[in-house]
Amino acid sequence: MAEVMGLRERKKAQTARRIWQVAVELFIERGFDAVSVQEIADAAEVSKMTVFNYFGSKEDLVFLPMEELFGDAARAVRGRRPGESAVEAVRRQFLEMAEARDPSVGLHPEPFARQLRQLVLATPVLMERAFLSAQKGTRDLAVLLAEETGDPMLATVAAAMLSAARNALIEEHHARIARGETVDEVATDAAERARLAFDLVEKGLSGYAVKV
Repeated sequence: MAEVMGLRERKKAQTARRIWQVAVELFIERGFDAVSVQEIADAAEVSKMTVFNYFGSKEDLVFLPMEELFGDAARAVRGRRPGESAVEAVRRQFLEMAEARDPSVGLHPEPFARQLRQLVLATPVLMERAFLSAQKGTRDLAVLLAEETGDPMLATVAAAMLSAARNALIEEHHARIARGETVDEVATDAAERARLAFDLVEKGLSGYAVKV
């Protein structure tokens, strides 16, 4: 029974992945507004109902598989080591992601992630979804810090600073690549740039939220 359930779940994951990839490829090629859900279903060889079974809205076809990325900073803080501050945890996670050339920090050599980003930037409804998702990630981080420290106001400040540092670094990666630098060239000093950014935050957050 476990093997049957495992196979079923793998097939569902494969179907969802196929639908998502087909949808994003069509969106990149023709624009988000120019592609219907029925066209996506036809291209993925599933029914329109199947698409909505996996993705509740057309916007979900872009964001659902990567929604959890907006919670990276909160996950870093939640799982931090004893004696590690919030800023140290977020910095460590970002450095690890940069080292791994994670597409979510703008350092993957394949162009697909950058094409997806351009799609979002060019589509107002997707930009709004991205903004709201990013805001939710920052709020979740603030709630986590407030629960630990008992000071919601300072937690909100800290979460905003940490999110801003991450976002600025990611934007810099994308901007440099857009100007013609290779991913390898950007990655060469990505770690140093990350250290500078988080060091700047740390000067204001030194000793804040150190896990006991």
